[in-house]
Amino acid sequence: MTLKSTENLAKCRKLPVNSLSMNYSLLKQLCEIHAPSGEEGRLKEFLMAYIRKASRHWKVKPKLIEGAEFQDCLLLKFGRPRTLVLAHMDSIGFTVRYQNQLLTIGSPEAEMGTRLVGRDSHGEIECELEYDKENHAFYKFGRPIDRGTSLTYKSNWRETKTTIQTPYLDNRLGIYNALRLAESMKDGIIAFTCWEEHGGGSVGYVAEYVYRKYGVRQALISDITWTSDGVEPGKGVVISLRDRNIPRRSFVNKIIAVAQKNHVSHQLEVEGMGSSDGGELQRSPYPFDWCFVGAPQLNPHTPDEKVNKSDIESMVKLYSVLMRQL
Repeated sequence: MTLKSTENLAKCRKLPVNSLSMNYSLLKQLCEIHAPSGEEGRLKEFLMAYIRKASRHWKVKPKLIEGAEFQDCLLLKFGRPRTLVLAHMDSIGFTVRYQNQLLTIGSPEAEMGTRLVGRDSHGEIECELEYDKENHAFYKFGRPIDRGTSLTYKSNWRETKTTIQTPYLDNRLGIYNALRLAESMKDGIIAFTCWEEHGGGSVGYVAEYVYRKYGVRQALISDITWTSDGVEPGKGVVISLRDRNIPRRSFVNKIIAVAQKNHVSHQLEVEGMGSSDGGELQRSPYPFDWCFVGAPQLNPHTPDEKVNKSDIESMVKLYSVLMRQL
């Protein structure tokens, strides 16, 4: 366990259990945890410590499922599950190569001068992102950084009455939504997954486990999408009809019907690019229906991701009714 993860676990123990219903302090803590693709273990440690404390006050105390066969993934099983909720833990970032070169993790979109943070064998790192004329990424720091060290955006939480802006709302907000859902959920499975931002790789074995063990064949993707010419901030949670992948329309129609019946503000998304854990689920050999349901954000994969609070609340509300009515 690193110094950073120890500090985050200590914060978790001090977090009031009822704080979720009043403010976004848990979301802020989640956004501060260093967990790019391949290094989700720190976030898993935080989640396990939080869940063990908070679940004493949940309607149903879940069974925690984890271990070597799940790598760094974490599953919560409630009652008699019918639906799987997938929320990926990893973020985009950079990996130190040779000299001062950087390779991207996922698809970060950051400007020259962006502050990056990490830790190597010599200690804490806060450096500056640079680009050459060919747009290759480099770091600017007072000493060489160990090869293979991961760097992520420096935390910069900005909250107003109506919005939250910070790095890594994608997908710490999806995790926050899942934890809010867990407070009152009676039946279902939540899976915190790995590698989504850099090609996937964990959803296949998660899908196999929940399908074979519990017979679950439908899933919701608790993730964050982007605003566009047809999706606006403040207009409600997004139900995606398609992205690069196309879910089965009959299942998506059920979700839309539940949103309409329960008067949850929502928007319908139609895109031809982008993907999520849903794409990996669709490519698995198991007959899952799935749908991406998440809040829209401005400035995706930048240090300035921004989400409207009303869209967060509609996301939390819709997931709550979906898990009861699907």
